[in-house]
Amino acid sequence: MAKITYRKAVNQAIAEEMQRDDNVFLMGEEVAEYNGAYKVTEGLLDRFGAKRVIDTPISECGFAGLGVGAAMYGLRPIVEFMTWSFSLVAIDQIINNAANIRYMSGGLIHIPIVFRGPANGGVNVGATHSHTPENYYANVPGLKVVCPATAYDAKGMLKTAIRDNDPVCVMENTILYNEEWEVPEDEYLIPFGQADIKRKGTDISLIAHGRAVLAALEAARMLKDEEGIEAEVVDLRSIRPLDIDTIVESVRKTGRAVLVEENKPFCGVDAQVSHVIQDRAFDYLDAPVKRVSALDVPQPYNDTLEKMVLPDAQRVYKTCLAIL
Repeated sequence: MAKITYRKAVNQAIAEEMQRDDNVFLMGEEVAEYNGAYKVTEGLLDRFGAKRVIDTPISECGFAGLGVGAAMYGLRPIVEFMTWSFSLVAIDQIINNAANIRYMSGGLIHIPIVFRGPANGGVNVGATHSHTPENYYANVPGLKVVCPATAYDAKGMLKTAIRDNDPVCVMENTILYNEEWEVPEDEYLIPFGQADIKRKGTDISLIAHGRAVLAALEAARMLKDEEGIEAEVVDLRSIRPLDIDTIVESVRKTGRAVLVEENKPFCGVDAQVSHVIQDRAFDYLDAPVKRVSALDVPQPYNDTLEKMVLPDAQRVYKTCLAIL
């Protein structure tokens, strides 16, 4: 095991898969000469050359469509969006084309493409650069969506995504890029549709994904230290496919659930998770399911206001106490 940053884990996953398979290539804004807007792709141009690490114009619709076409012909593109907010410019290519071609071709044409990049607020870049659109894309049959919270998960899930024969949306978080975790030096893959229990507990289930997992873990520590409460933290990791069994098993064990996400509350991922719980574990609940999400407003630019909008450990902690 080696302790590396989330940034390095993503870089390693891309490099290892490009080394393994000549059909894998990377493109996006500033991924080559500049080493990536967040330096995630550092060194890849020197290692693999300009035919496989490609700087694109500022035209997400254009290069996303180019990637879909390349995937139709058997290549395996990794398309980086500088932020997932910019993917909305290419939503026709992702939703109408990438998600539906396999179905509409009767299974004859696969689309082995990965769309990846940061999806988060919290870095003071304003409302148009701060979307967490995992719920948008998880709504679409034909797309897979993952939101890894740790370097270990980021590497294993990205490698799985690159090898997948269907389009996968990998949503990272710029605030996590500098965080360090233990990552195996040997190759490993993480299957989609498998949540991870980041902390075992018996009194309440905290169910989260992406950076919200860290808020849930900190809240669980506070509950233990200050109240003697043992919270279980479930990291969804994969949004679609969703690991329903792990969610239900945890809630049946603890009898209470608080759902944590940086997404907006209306039609968010946690709205689906809440439905799953009431559908599969209603008779086991000892209190209503509660949600701690971003506030239902456009993301503020101001740092103080943005911190108020995003969920934090204190909000999770107080919500847990309210139903305990």
